[in-house]
Amino acid sequence: MSKVVMLVIGTLLGLFVLFTFVLPMLAALLKLVLIVGVIALIAFVAVTVIGKSSRSS
Repeated sequence: MSKVVMLVIGTLLGLFVLFTFVLPMLAALLKLVLIVGVIALIAFVAVTVIGKSSRSS
C-alpha cells in the first residue's frame, strides 16, 4: 500500500515540477530563439539589399 501512495505522490510531484518549471522554461527559450531568429533574418535581408545596391552602382 505504501508503494502505491509513494508512486502517486511521486507522479504528482513530477507533474508539478514539469508544469511549474520545465514547460515555462522551454516556452521562454523558444520565444528567445524566435526573437533572435527574426533579428538575424532582418540583418541578413539588410546586408543583402545593401550589398546588391552598392554592387550595381
